[in-house]
Amino acid sequence: MDWFEIENISTIDSPALVVYRDRVRQNIARAVRMIGDPNKLRPHVKTNKIAEVCSLMMDAGISKFKCATIAEAEMLAQINAKDVLLAYQPVGPKAERFIELIKQYPATYFSCLVDHIVPAQHLSELGQKYEQTIHVYIDLNTGMNRTGIQPAHALYLFEAIQLLPFIRVIGLHAYDGNIRDTDLTVRQHKSDEAFQKVLILSEALESVTNHPLTVVVGGTPTFPTHIHRENVECSPGTFVFWDWGYKQIAPDEPFEYAALVITRVISLIDHQTVCLDLGHKSVAAENPLPRVAFLNAPEALPVSQSEEHMVIKVPDASIYTIGDVLYAVPVHICPTVALYDTAVVIENNNAVGFWDVVARKRKINI
Repeated sequence: MDWFEIENISTIDSPALVVYRDRVRQNIARAVRMIGDPNKLRPHVKTNKIAEVCSLMMDAGISKFKCATIAEAEMLAQINAKDVLLAYQPVGPKAERFIELIKQYPATYFSCLVDHIVPAQHLSELGQKYEQTIHVYIDLNTGMNRTGIQPAHALYLFEAIQLLPFIRVIGLHAYDGNIRDTDLTVRQHKSDEAFQKVLILSEALESVTNHPLTVVVGGTPTFPTHIHRENVECSPGTFVFWDWGYKQIAPDEPFEYAALVITRVISLIDHQTVCLDLGHKSVAAENPLPRVAFLNAPEALPVSQSEEHMVIKVPDASIYTIGDVLYAVPVHICPTVALYDTAVVIENNNAVGFWDVVARKRKINI
């Protein structure tokens, strides 16, 4: 059997998210080997949203994590993760929820991002109200142009935050997801160029604080470019499952597919087109077609998709039978995982259980 084939596939309804546990372990081990020290890894859990996957990372010596939502942070606290960075600036009710998280899970060290004095003041006021010091990273914009303050202006924000009670800057955060060059040499050059701004700021701040600040930087495509830097934690996320998109963008990285979506043929349209039960609700639909590649039908090309259906073009539809199973690699695995309540766990080519995708929820308890 091929590695992805599932012997008891008849027990799994489709579409379904399937996770290959041994391959997840292998990807985690490869990331640790690449960076050399698990303390330099702060994986982003937005990809997997599964407590059991995060536990596998903890088993490999990883103790620090990054997340995007309160639910993801709470999932990590529930498995006793030591250090959790909410890589988001909490505003509105999210700030109150973040304080509640800190109060409810004192065994976990929480921090969050800020890039403006107004939310920093709000966090300071909440910290004063609940007598709770809030630890923050200053979020820097080094080219992503999504969130973050320009590094040249960050020193002023740091000085303003220093005047606030119950809030303390402990590091810098710089997500460089805009660097996606396939050539690793080009990727390294652009990474070095962007990081230079962070380094200049970090040195300026250290002259004030008299101690080094941790810098959290690097998503999956760029974290290999940062592994040699001092006082840096890298935060890849997709590496645990890998996907078709990053396989094309970062062929130099040693990760293998560890999560797929299974789908079945539900209708034979004509001699060259087939319909599958793989709609928008089953695989991330933010990218143009094709949104998946089929491991056991590499010649199949998705040509249209709706909420519950995907039509594929094939050289010869007569070789297909209604009910046939296709194993699909999503172009983007992270939002695909978020479409499923549970993942089917695969070991030795057999489905052996289920993992709850618990942090796909907007709220667990807090």
